[in-house]
Amino acid sequence: MRKLIALVLLLGAFGLAGQGLWLQGKAILAQWLISHAWEQQLASGQPVKPWAWADTWPVARLSGPNGEVSYVLSGVSGQALAFGPGQLDNGVQPGDLGTLLLAGHQDSHFAFLQRLKDGELLRVQAADGQEYVYRIASQRVVDSRHEKIALQHSHAELQLVTCFPFAALTSGGPLRYVVSAWLEPTG
Repeated sequence: MRKLIALVLLLGAFGLAGQGLWLQGKAILAQWLISHAWEQQLASGQPVKPWAWADTWPVARLSGPNGEVSYVLSGVSGQALAFGPGQLDNGVQPGDLGTLLLAGHQDSHFAFLQRLKDGELLRVQAADGQEYVYRIASQRVVDSRHEKIALQHSHAELQLVTCFPFAALTSGGPLRYVVSAWLEPTG
């Protein structure tokens, strides 16, 4: 009986380990496919889906001050956010007047937000290859039950939004961490 119990526990452990490796493998492959789609898109000038059945495609490349790189996907649906930060479809593109709003998960692609400091630089490469530099102006926590995230209309602003607190056991609460950055003048 002890051998049977040990065998069942061992098989269960292998099953859980296999499932974890499968999920990690899919995540790594997805990031490679997204970066490949981004490179194809830069070369062709046309949106490229990372896989045939994808409901999103890369629209920008975000680089943090410590070398963090995320490919920003079109839309902020749950499906898109599972693979990277998403861009709110409000008509604002990198470098435009108005708020370019990017949302991402606090426990994956936007975990680096907790280490940002005011004055640091964020870089956004647009779909046409042009790179824009934004300087972090502020960081704050917003309670979405009492305050909406304000969108700028007269200045070029980048806002990065994620759930708060970082490393929480559950996500989706009412608190949001918002990083605001202003477009640096060119040349």
